[in-house]
Amino acid sequence: MPSRRLLYFTAEDSYIYRSGRGSLELEARFTGDDLGVTEFREYLRGRRGALFSVVADLAGEDFHEDQIPFLRGGDRDAVIQRRLAQRYRDTRLAAALSLGHVITGERRNERLLLASFTNTQQLTPWLDALEESGARLAGVYSAPLLAPVLAARLGARAGRTILVTANRAGLRQSFIEDGRLRFARLERTVEMVPQALAMFVRSETLRMTQYLSTLRALPRDGAPVQVVVVAPHGQRAAFEQVLTSDARLSFLTMDAAEAAKSIGLRHAPDTMAGEALYLHLASRKPPREQFASSEDRRRYVVWQAQRGLVAAGAAAFAACALFAGSKWLDAVDLRSRATAQTSEARAAAQQYERITATFPVTHTTTENLKVAVVEFNRIAERTASPEHAFAHASRVLEKFPQVEVESLDWSIGRDERRDKPPPGVKPAADGDALVRVAISGRIHATQRDDYRGITAQVQRFADALAGSGYELARTQLPFDITSEGTLTGDIGASTDRGEAPRFTVTLTRRLP
Repeated sequence: MPSRRLLYFTAEDSYIYRSGRGSLELEARFTGDDLGVTEFREYLRGRRGALFSVVADLAGEDFHEDQIPFLRGGDRDAVIQRRLAQRYRDTRLAAALSLGHVITGERRNERLLLASFTNTQQLTPWLDALEESGARLAGVYSAPLLAPVLAARLGARAGRTILVTANRAGLRQSFIEDGRLRFARLERTVEMVPQALAMFVRSETLRMTQYLSTLRALPRDGAPVQVVVVAPHGQRAAFEQVLTSDARLSFLTMDAAEAAKSIGLRHAPDTMAGEALYLHLASRKPPREQFASSEDRRRYVVWQAQRGLVAAGAAAFAACALFAGSKWLDAVDLRSRATAQTSEARAAAQQYERITATFPVTHTTTENLKVAVVEFNRIAERTASPEHAFAHASRVLEKFPQVEVESLDWSIGRDERRDKPPPGVKPAADGDALVRVAISGRIHATQRDDYRGITAQVQRFADALAGSGYELARTQLPFDITSEGTLTGDIGASTDRGEAPRFTVTLTRRLP
């Protein structure tokens, strides 16, 4: 990034300072006449593309408060340019500073502070020289435009504040309200002792407050106005003796070295006064508002756009590089994992060969053995066992304590109810397999001649057994009580012998 140069412009002389790393270095000095402009043109030779900022510290500045309708974008710019043209004959160095919004009746307006130099012709030759040399002009600032930034850095961020500095051009006073510039003036000074300069500061500050009260910018019977005074180096004690606070003014005095430290200025030439603070802020923290036109700043705007494109390209390249790096790491990880898996597969194959080498010699192949083992496991998985039937019957019997089981017959057979396949077609071996469970027993705790009660209990027991994959195939009672049949069975014989009636329940479950 090229170093920034600052042209400090006063009514008598102009100075070129180089700004870098929190310091200011004097490069050249020019007189304010035509000879100084000629020398400035010679200085600019061979410095095409140099970055410049102009800080004007002149007494002839005009400030005028105005209001415009609340607008945005191009409409607002057009109205502002029209107001500036109405106020100033030369608008090349004119600016409009927003002071916020006000509501008048049902209309919302924007307050503006129109500012310019009363004599712009004294700056025009210097700006033309910069344009002809191909330099990049970042902006044209005045000390008052930089005063709100300086006041905020010194601790005055809100309320009404008068900032006073002793510059090379004279005593600079800026009235700031809630961080916005409202008015400023420059009073010429001569060589004075510290006490005399402090008394001059007090008298000029009183004059300024009286003028602002006349303009109704300050209330006549309000709170004391805060006055921040930056005393020259080593003169703070003398200033504090003279600048005592009263009902109208509340003074806060600080040394120039302390103020420089607050804004990050580490070094400046000893010949510089309070203007060093404004020049450093113009280099590092310039405000958005400035006096130069868009035509004067054309090269600087193009340069900024180029830097933005380069920065965006660099950011995109860095992002692509990071993405490519992550993919490269993923590829390295995949290759290492593939190598490890290949080694594991090779080791497993070698172990398999060692194990199969110890097998006894058989009259069949290894593939046939694998098929046989797989088929054996499948048959074993599909082979039923009586444990499931016993557990199911036991769970149901816990709910029927009046049932006494005499026998439980478990068997596997085929479903004879299915249609036989046509000749030449092999019947399905697995799909027709059934598990049959025949449970025989007696019913107690019921009168032996209560046929319907015995039948109901047997039926409930049979219905309870139908579940968990089992289906009720047949229920055999000791007698038939339906209307279609004749009462039969050994109920009479059982009753005579004192035995409970016997029954048989047959369940089936289809194998998967």
